[in-house]
Amino acid sequence: MLSRRDFIKINGVTTAGLGLGLRPAWFTGMAFESNRPPLANRKFTSKAVEAAIQRIKAAIKDPELAWLFENCYPNTLDTTVNYSVKNGQPDTFVITGDINAMWMRDSSAQVWPYLPFIKDDAALKDLIRGVINRQSKCILIDPYANAFNEGPTGSEWDSDRTDMKPELHERKWEIDSLCYPVRLAYNYWKISGDSSFFDENWQKAGKVIVATFKEQQRKNGQGPYHFQRRTEVASDTAPNKGYGNPIKPVGLICSIFRPSDDATIYPFLIPSNYFAVTSLKQMAEMYRTIGKDTDTATECEALATEVETALQKYATAQHPVYGKVLAYEVDGYGNQLFMDDANVPSLLAMPYLGTLSEHDQIYQNTRKMVLSLDNPYFFKGKAAEGIGGPHVGMNYIWPMSIIMRALTSTDKAEIVKCIGWLKNTHANTGFMHESFNKDDASDFTRKWFAWANTLFGELIIKIHKYYPEIL
Repeated sequence: MLSRRDFIKINGVTTAGLGLGLRPAWFTGMAFESNRPPLANRKFTSKAVEAAIQRIKAAIKDPELAWLFENCYPNTLDTTVNYSVKNGQPDTFVITGDINAMWMRDSSAQVWPYLPFIKDDAALKDLIRGVINRQSKCILIDPYANAFNEGPTGSEWDSDRTDMKPELHERKWEIDSLCYPVRLAYNYWKISGDSSFFDENWQKAGKVIVATFKEQQRKNGQGPYHFQRRTEVASDTAPNKGYGNPIKPVGLICSIFRPSDDATIYPFLIPSNYFAVTSLKQMAEMYRTIGKDTDTATECEALATEVETALQKYATAQHPVYGKVLAYEVDGYGNQLFMDDANVPSLLAMPYLGTLSEHDQIYQNTRKMVLSLDNPYFFKGKAAEGIGGPHVGMNYIWPMSIIMRALTSTDKAEIVKCIGWLKNTHANTGFMHESFNKDDASDFTRKWFAWANTLFGELIIKIHKYYPEIL
């Protein structure tokens, strides 16, 4: 007997065989009751976000998909934000979920999907301005740290051989830890028109970002940053006394760790260098327009141009199958690593971050490569297909990579496939996870990972806006 899914077509493409698996509640035996915390237990409630949830949920015909959206999209606000006012200014500390610390990357990415609603919700606007304020303080404490405590409490990583401080949760140097706060601040300003965040603290922090990027070009020696950890996991520490593998100074910026918090093999991490170029251009505009600081704006632009020029020379190669593609990491000596990791910035995610157009031919070639078995961390299994990484290990797919594949796609059939994989791999929890086994989605890591949850909500909102027929 044919089921409902056998008859659903999107742009002439039958969903059967694409993995969407549209099925009513009676078919799965699930009631799809909300998994959100009771209203009184939620960390923060936004009227604008709640209205959007109800409006978009009503447009989703599949009850399981609607249920996933309702659970996931508000997860950051429901469970991870701690908002207060300090010295008359908003201050927001954002944990990642089941880790009680604030990552510079994750905290920016977690609140990012709520930015479109700040013009309609003053409280939400203050909450996000509080994240921006907190991040500028964190950068001034230590621009090399990737994760911070709410206060000077110390952490389980205090024994790491690096310049730890009690405010730090972890001190892994990752370029994107300084790019994400710029992305959040710049787009907050563009959407709201509010430049009040660009105070003395933020301007100091921005100059520290530029100085740190220059230090990590390593034109004058290895620079001040080093990191070693006593561990059995090779990717959890850096070689060569903590300075990472050798590089030839060519204008690119070293990132000793990836956005996965795994050590780089070749320290010039290409997606993060592209991200830095975009961030420097955004900072230049803010310093020139808001701060009336032409000197700093010019410095940002000059560094952006230098890094961009070096990327054009060192980041690409001719692949025997896919043509001209981007490497994931290089060292300036001619060594290049061809792979991709699920964590963002990634090669796959470059259009999402605004660093390359999805129509760029090199991006399209690279996309084909990283979404194939020619990427050593791309996995195909009984449950789904997608990109993972060494952080969790072989044969574990990150939902984040499937979400990012859909967010950067203009192919409806591909988007439908991605939704199907996401819908069929939440293991009846109603939430996204860090990763799951390619053959068994019930074998997953991290029950509470707010970034992946909120990113899934962002995907559904984008589909609702541009491809409503899919829903």
